[in-house]
Amino acid sequence: MKKFELIFIPGPGIGHLASTVEMANILVTRDPRLAVTVLIMQSSYDKKSRDHIQLLSESFVGKSIHFILLPELPLPEECKNGMPKPLIDIYKPHVREAMAKHANSQTNPDLPQLVGFVIDMFCMTIIDVAKEFKVPCYVFYTSSAAFLAFNFHLQMLYDQSNSNQVVEQLKNSDSESLTIPSFVNPIPGKVIPSVFVYNDVAVWLYESTRRFRTEIRGVLINTCAEIESHVINMMSSGSSSQLPSLYCVGPILNMKNTVDQVNVLKWLDDQPQASVVFLCFGSMGSFDEDQVKEIARGLERSGVRFLWSLRQPPPKGKWVPPSDYADVKDVLPEGFLDRTASVGKIIGWAPQIEILSHPNIGGFISHCGWNSTLESLWHGVPMVAWPMYAEQQLNAFQMVVELGLAVDITLDYRKDYLLGRSKLVTAEEIESGIRKLMDEGDEIRKKVKAKSEEIRKAVMDGGSSYTALTHFINDVLANSSKGKD
Repeated sequence: MKKFELIFIPGPGIGHLASTVEMANILVTRDPRLAVTVLIMQSSYDKKSRDHIQLLSESFVGKSIHFILLPELPLPEECKNGMPKPLIDIYKPHVREAMAKHANSQTNPDLPQLVGFVIDMFCMTIIDVAKEFKVPCYVFYTSSAAFLAFNFHLQMLYDQSNSNQVVEQLKNSDSESLTIPSFVNPIPGKVIPSVFVYNDVAVWLYESTRRFRTEIRGVLINTCAEIESHVINMMSSGSSSQLPSLYCVGPILNMKNTVDQVNVLKWLDDQPQASVVFLCFGSMGSFDEDQVKEIARGLERSGVRFLWSLRQPPPKGKWVPPSDYADVKDVLPEGFLDRTASVGKIIGWAPQIEILSHPNIGGFISHCGWNSTLESLWHGVPMVAWPMYAEQQLNAFQMVVELGLAVDITLDYRKDYLLGRSKLVTAEEIESGIRKLMDEGDEIRKKVKAKSEEIRKAVMDGGSSYTALTHFINDVLANSSKGKD
């Protein structure tokens, strides 16, 4: 049987790596003609990625997935402004070199034929390497279709103005709203992702999005029509004919148990069904001591059972992920642990997907990263939105306002890594958000449970995402037979 190879290049960070490898796994499982080689950028600042990489070769023994580890490179200083481009740029020659060695090792005609690159949404510069190997380039988009549509709209405005006028308008738009065809409601300026108000980062995003339009064969989006029907329909309409082919193939979730979670799950087993609020803010989520104390007071005031993943912020000026506290008592209100011992548990790093799958979790206070949002919907756990950075404010707006699938503590909170400050969310606001869900959220709970059933069907045979992935596979193989570049 003739085999065809796709080269996957995930962006740095565990959120991009895990879902990309799962996407590759689904592809080779669905069609035995496909093989995947994953080129992995090793991040010295991301220990979770390094730990995950060590498990990959063991997890996929006997499958048509192979891994090539690129050298571990230091994080360029310029990346600390939130722009990954400098890191991708310095990896580009290493990608080229790895591909040259890989191509030289594939001289046997019985080995797979290279048919394309599938690159991360932040790795657009790698398109140039795909062109050198005369194969088409696709994107695996690890954010929502809504964020993709938002990028396309702003890039169009940016090109029409032919200046940095759009950036300046967004920088001063807190009191205004932006109307975008792919959203039902006007988008308040306060929830526009902060990356669009930093000139260098914004211009890079617009340049990358322009390449989406003109140099990409298709986009695999980690979403499904059942979640984002309005956005997808708008992008697929005639007015968006300049876009590449869009394949909504999600949710793509890594369900594998990779950690020892016995103590956490044993505690959950002893709680009433759907009674526990789970607080977790992603691999980069942490708060200063003043905010930690407000969260503690809000939890105590609400009286709910809680499981809290509490992480220590990195030292000032260091671009490293949060770590676990040596002793959480140092940052909590005096006596908090004693007063809440019967209803709460505080942990460090959390096995999030295993916790969300537990029947005794009744709500999820989340930063609204897209992977976390999909995991929450998949398991039917309603969210309390507390976005922090990147596109999370837009994700939260979509879940709370556009779709009515979540409630909010705040939609416009920003963990501003550039300015080094953020507003203080009060205990009263936190208590209010928890009560909106746990005391008054029956309708939202029903909607999320129904949505969970819909998206699980989407990835089954005959579902919308299953069918979209079939179209992608057929298109890849059809293009390979035509010899297109």
